[in-house]
Amino acid sequence: MKTLTDHLGQYAEYHRDRRNIASHFIGIPMIVLAVAVLLSRPGVELAGLWLAPASLLALASAWFYLRLDLRFGLVMSALLLLSLWCGAWLAAQTTLLWLAAGVGLFVVGWVIQFVGHYYEGRKPAFVDDLMGLVVGPLFVVAELAFLLGWRDEVREAVERRAGPTCIRAHKVAH
Repeated sequence: MKTLTDHLGQYAEYHRDRRNIASHFIGIPMIVLAVAVLLSRPGVELAGLWLAPASLLALASAWFYLRLDLRFGLVMSALLLLSLWCGAWLAAQTTLLWLAAGVGLFVVGWVIQFVGHYYEGRKPAFVDDLMGLVVGPLFVVAELAFLLGWRDEVREAVERRAGPTCIRAHKVAH
């Protein structure tokens, strides 16, 4: 099994431009929330909990994150629970509101992602490895931790593999 730094390092190789990373701070949470919203129907309330396909996906994702790293896994689990709560709330609304919120968040989130990759000058990581779809949210949490000065040992290991972040001059074709 790949380690935390293996996953983050591989993902980071596609994300060294700071503008791309910044776009991920907005786009990825929107996409995660959109998936939670859209997969919150159909669902059933059981013992006060809303169980839906989103619940199974969040459980599998949380298990993955916790196995990689307990501290990041706990943060990711809390964020997934928050997404599930929002998804369940929207699933209880009208179909129009549920769909508009889910599809709107999904489309706008991906547009933001692709704008970031325009600056990067590189395709998204998931194009070469579908695990990038699961690692992306963890990357955002890890980058936030690095910005706050936490987990320097992980940041240093990721930078040894992927290099430092920068702002690239983007060439525009005429």
